[in-house]
Amino acid sequence: MKIFAETDRIILREITLEDAPLMFKMDSDPEVHKYLGSNPLKKISESEEIIRFIRQQYEENGIGRWAVIDKESNQFVGWGGIKFITTPINDRNQFYEVGYRFLKEHWGKGYATESAKASLKYAFEKMNLETVYAMAHGENAGSRHVLQKSGLKITGHFDDEGIKCDWFEISREDWLKL
Repeated sequence: MKIFAETDRIILREITLEDAPLMFKMDSDPEVHKYLGSNPLKKISESEEIIRFIRQQYEENGIGRWAVIDKESNQFVGWGGIKFITTPINDRNQFYEVGYRFLKEHWGKGYATESAKASLKYAFEKMNLETVYAMAHGENAGSRHVLQKSGLKITGHFDDEGIKCDWFEISREDWLKL
């Protein structure tokens, strides 16, 4: 199983079907989906399909979301990483985005910031990207804080199906100054 990044507390590795039960627990939680369109999953087969899609992204794009594993417990706590976006969002297409999602019991422990920073390091040092983008629901103060703490700056706003979202970005040059 490929490991993409590692910090003192977490490992970011490829997502596998073995992660489906905890991924389903995360994505079936209405609170986790509050800022994601409030459409929690209903069946574990939906998590399995998402994992297959992510694994297909590894093959097609060389990148996709990664499982975030707590080193101490060796448990899946969520996902993070870089994704290649191929559909237009905020007048952009074909771009790399940093993102994350965690089981509710792991919120507030710094995993999102830690995974975002490790993902950006991977993006700039291993993938040699020039810019990485991110987006967050305008009312999701926690996610907006994580992105800003990770060095991304709000550079605009856009409307996503009636939801006001913030647009973030960070360049390699700005990341090197952190």
